[in-house]
Amino acid sequence: MKKDFVIRGQTASGETEILEFGGYKEGYAYIMTEFAIYPSTDIGAQHFELKASITAAKTSEDPSNPNFNNDGLIAVAMITGYGNPVYPSGDFTSVVNDTFLITQNLILAAVDTFAGAPMAVNWQCRFKAVKMTDAQAAVTNFRQFSIFDE
Repeated sequence: MKKDFVIRGQTASGETEILEFGGYKEGYAYIMTEFAIYPSTDIGAQHFELKASITAAKTSEDPSNPNFNNDGLIAVAMITGYGNPVYPSGDFTSVVNDTFLITQNLILAAVDTFAGAPMAVNWQCRFKAVKMTDAQAAVTNFRQFSIFDE
């Protein structure tokens, strides 16, 4: 079994994606080690304010207004860029809870909050497989069920 793997894709602004973990190996959990987002359209000439979030809860977390009190929030990322000499720079930041043991599907939400025609958000997540004992698996599965069922 591969210890590290990547899931990546592109999500339209304002939409969500399900990251499937149901078919992975029993007795293992997964830790997210990286979450990055990137623009998708005419990067050098566009203004963009892209945001994304990943949760293990029943509903997605608003990437524009993330609540770090949400136990199911695993990661958020934000990138800005301005294809105009007046605004010559951009910024990228990402926060990942790399201690959260993932055993269920995740919800990714993405949005471009810059006024005008919103662009889709490219994203990439890196995960690491972690072997669990039977006791760890029971606690992790119960914890995620509790978060998902709130």
